[in-house]
Amino acid sequence: MVALLIPVAVLNYLDRQMLATMKTSMVESIDGMTSDAQWGFVLASFKWVYAGLSPIGGYIADRFSRKHVIVFSLFAWSGVTAMTGYVTSYHGLVATRALMGISEAFYIPAALALITDFHIGTTRSRAVGVHQTGIYIGLILGGFAGHVADAPTLGWRWAFHAAGVLGILYAIPLFLFLKNPDRGTQTKEDVRSSPLTSIRELLGNRNYLMLVIYFTLPAIAGWVIKDWMPVILKDQFHLPQGRAGVIAVLYVQIATIIGAVVGGFLADRWMRRSERGRIFVSAIGMVLFLPALFGLGNPGTLLLAITFLILFGIGWGFFDCNNMPILCQIARPHLRATGYGIMNLVSISCGGFGDWGFGILRSHGVGLPLIFGCFTAVALLSVGIVLMIRPPAANESDQTE
Repeated sequence: MVALLIPVAVLNYLDRQMLATMKTSMVESIDGMTSDAQWGFVLASFKWVYAGLSPIGGYIADRFSRKHVIVFSLFAWSGVTAMTGYVTSYHGLVATRALMGISEAFYIPAALALITDFHIGTTRSRAVGVHQTGIYIGLILGGFAGHVADAPTLGWRWAFHAAGVLGILYAIPLFLFLKNPDRGTQTKEDVRSSPLTSIRELLGNRNYLMLVIYFTLPAIAGWVIKDWMPVILKDQFHLPQGRAGVIAVLYVQIATIIGAVVGGFLADRWMRRSERGRIFVSAIGMVLFLPALFGLGNPGTLLLAITFLILFGIGWGFFDCNNMPILCQIARPHLRATGYGIMNLVSISCGGFGDWGFGILRSHGVGLPLIFGCFTAVALLSVGIVLMIRPPAANESDQTE
């Protein structure tokens, strides 16, 4: 199941990252693009729609076929990706990014819930971490899209067309071979529970609320780094668009792959000694954010910027591979996709405001040291929040598995 889903994860984030690394070429050929604030709104439009529909996608995946939700999502967003290659105006670009948010909102909650259905206990963090490597590979490939946009025989429109066609084609074998888990252990009450009942149970769970806050705060800086770092490096070190995109993505995502695999392994091992093993590993990742974010505010040299991006990537891997496994410790199986969808709603909504706000601050001349200094303070707060999560004993957490 993990192997089948990795290519989907690659396409999921390739389609997102290309926009960030091809900004210069797209702005030059799209009518009505005049400011960083507008570009920030383009980035945010995807996130707000994606966030708003994530709980709905999660609830559907909890009640019906996770397989069909995943396949439909891939097919739909790939069609929208291909459509983006035909955009000629600012409003058209905002519209296609919003459509992308609708179609992609159903994938991640369903996919992570499906993986944790099959991987119970000692392989859970590793399985999620391996799946997340597909996300990071997609981000790496998206980082090279700036070179594609600069190529006279290709261009940014070709990149969107090609990625869209690949996704549509892969939906066919995915439909044929992906399987749903046996849900025979779920009660009729679980399956029939209403959205309001599910949300009430989740929001009445103190540990879950702490996890939502923890999941959200670092992601604001994470989205800014994903979406704005190519532009930051291009402007700060006077780099070509293609090279800036590769540097902004390649090093941090390779480091994140290492962090996700190592962090998943450490978390699964630590769980043998403590029910809070995954929480401790995630907190270590958050501690690595502190010097990385502070340094990115004023790196001085390109080499130092790369070093801080690598440090951030390792920390992000530790953080990212353990969010769903921690959720599995504090929420019942039939609430996990819904719970992750709500987490996406809060986190990515804030990330959208982060992207938009970053563009506005940059348009008004606010310096990077101040902005990234605030991100560092938020990361420090997040360390304390995750350590407040106290999951029940093992025999209580996965009670229906």
